[in-house]
Amino acid sequence: MTLREKISLFPHSPGVYRYYDSAGNVIYVGKAKDLHKRVAQYFVDPSRLTRKTAILVSKIADAQYSVVNSEADALLLENNLIKQYKPRYNILLKDSKTYPWICVTADPYPKVFLTRRHQKNGSRHFGPYSSVMHARALLELFSTLYPLRTCNNKISADSILRGRMRPCLNFHIGKCRGCCTGAISQKEYNDNIEEIVRLLKGGGKEMITHYRSMMEAAAADLDFEQAAVFKEKMQALEKHYGKSVIMNEGVGNVDVFSLVFDAEEAYGNFLRLHDGAIIQSLDLGFKLGIEESREDVLSFFIGEIESKFGRLSEEIIVPFLPNLEIEGSEFRIPVRGNKLALLELSAKNARELRFNTLRQQEHSDPEEFKLKVLSELRDALGMKVLPVHIECFDNSNIQGTNPVASCVCFRDARPSKKDYRHFKIKTVVGANDYASMKEVVNRRYSRMLQECPEDLPQLVVIDGGKGQLAFAYEALAELGLTDRLTVVGLAKRLEEVIRVGDPYPLFIDRNSQALKVLQQIRDEAHRFGITFHRNLRSKAQVKSALTDIRGVGGKTEQRLLLHFGSVARIAAAGREELAALVGPKLADEIKSALTGEE
Repeated sequence: MTLREKISLFPHSPGVYRYYDSAGNVIYVGKAKDLHKRVAQYFVDPSRLTRKTAILVSKIADAQYSVVNSEADALLLENNLIKQYKPRYNILLKDSKTYPWICVTADPYPKVFLTRRHQKNGSRHFGPYSSVMHARALLELFSTLYPLRTCNNKISADSILRGRMRPCLNFHIGKCRGCCTGAISQKEYNDNIEEIVRLLKGGGKEMITHYRSMMEAAAADLDFEQAAVFKEKMQALEKHYGKSVIMNEGVGNVDVFSLVFDAEEAYGNFLRLHDGAIIQSLDLGFKLGIEESREDVLSFFIGEIESKFGRLSEEIIVPFLPNLEIEGSEFRIPVRGNKLALLELSAKNARELRFNTLRQQEHSDPEEFKLKVLSELRDALGMKVLPVHIECFDNSNIQGTNPVASCVCFRDARPSKKDYRHFKIKTVVGANDYASMKEVVNRRYSRMLQECPEDLPQLVVIDGGKGQLAFAYEALAELGLTDRLTVVGLAKRLEEVIRVGDPYPLFIDRNSQALKVLQQIRDEAHRFGITFHRNLRSKAQVKSALTDIRGVGGKTEQRLLLHFGSVARIAAAGREELAALVGPKLADEIKSALTGEE
C-alpha cells in the first residue's frame, strides 16, 4: 500500500500524527482536530506548500498516528512526543516544563500558586493544564472561597507571637485572612488548604451542583449579578474536571498494554508514561495461531515490547493478567481513576488499528474483507450460515398520512439497488407501525416464494424494537419461513440488536464491521422510505389543491404548474393572467378554491 493510500485511511478523530523518514526516524510530529483532513493537506496540491514544507513532504517514507479524546489531549501528547523524539522539522521547545501546574507548598501556612517548574521541597503539584486561563480561573476561585496569603514571608508560630509582621493591603481589602498576625489559626488555615487539595484531586462535583443551585436561586430572586458570580465559579470547576489524561503527575512511571481480538487476529497498543506524561505509543498486529489464548497473546506482546524498548516499568497496566511474571514489575488491572482512563485510551488506539487494518484489506483484497465482515456478523448473531443476502424493512408515515414501507437489499455486504422495493400500505388504517410491518413482510416474501424461492435472504433486519420485530416474525411464521432465515430488530437509540424470544438485547461492539453493516442497511432503508414518502406527500398536496377543483384535469394542472411553478404562485396570480391560460370561468373557479375569493 502506498503512503497516499495509507493516509487516506486515517480517521476523522482528534490525535497526533508522526512522519518517518526512510531510516525509520521521526522527522515531524503534529496535532490535529481531524487527523484525516489535516494530514491529507500535505499531499493534495504540492504547489500550495511552502518551500520548507515541500522539503519535509519529500522526505516522508511512512506515517503513523495516535487518537486521543480531545484537542487539548492532542496538544499535550504532541508536546510530549516532540520532547521525546526531537524531530528535525519541529520547533523544539527549550523549556521542558511547558504546561502550568498548581503548586501547594509545604510551609506551615502553605501558599497556592501557578508554576511551570516543580518545586523540590515537598510541595504538592496538580495538573498540568492545557490552558493557563483555566488554571488562573481556578486560583481566582480559591482566593474567593478561601482567602489565602500570597506573600513570601516565612510565617511561624514564633514570628506571630513576637508580632514582628504587620498585615498588608490584602488583609485590609479581604483578600487574605491575616495568618501573619494570628488572625486565623494554623489549623483553620490548613483545613482550607486541604479543601482546595480535595477540589484539585477531583472532589468538586458536589460543589458544581451546589453552585448551580445557588445560581438558579439567585436568578429566581432576580439577583443576576450574584448569579453570574456563581456561574463563573461553577464553570471554573467544570473546566478543571476537563483535565487531560495525557499528563498526570499522580500516575508516575507506568507501561500500558491493551488488546482487541478478531477472529484470527489481535491488535495491540502500548503506551509508556514517564513522570505521568505519555512519551511513547506503538501499535502492533498479531496473526493468531491455533488455540491461542488471550493470555498467551498478551504475554507475547509484552515480550516483544521488552525486546524493542528494554526493561519495562515497575508498574504495568493491563486489561487482564498475562501468562508470565517479570522480575521487578507488577501487573495491575485498574477499575477506576486515571489509570483506567489510560487503559481505555490505549484500547481506543487498538480499536483504531483494527478498523484501519480492515479498511486496508478492503482496498487490497475485497473478497477477503467481505468474508471477514460477513463471518463477524454471522458469529455476532449466532447464525449457522453467512448472511450473504440481507434485507431490511422500515415504515414511514406522518400522523397516519401516506403510510409507506421500504425494503432494501444488501448482497455481499454491499447495496443491491436493483432489488430495492417500495410498498404502499393497503390493509392498515392509520399510523399502525406494527400491523404495517406485518403486511409488507408478508407481501414481500409471499411473492418471493411464488417467483424465486431460492433467492430468500439469510438475514432480515427490522428497523425498530420488540413490537415491530414480533409482528414481522408473525408474518414469517404464517409463511413457514422462520426456520429458513434469521430475523432481528435494530433499535436506534442504543443500537441494540433485538432477537425473537430473547428478553435481553444484544450489544455488538460499536467499532465492529458487523454493527456498521447493520447500521448501514438500516439507514439506507430509512433514507429510501423517507424519499418515497416525501414524493407521495408532495403529489398528494398538489392533487388536493388543483385536481380537486371542478374543471381542472391532468393537462390543465400540468399547464398551470409549468407556467407558474407552484400552487402558491397560482393562488397569487391575477384573474387576467389565469384567464389567459384556462379561460375566465375556470380562472374564477381556481381563484375561489385557492383563495376563497368570490
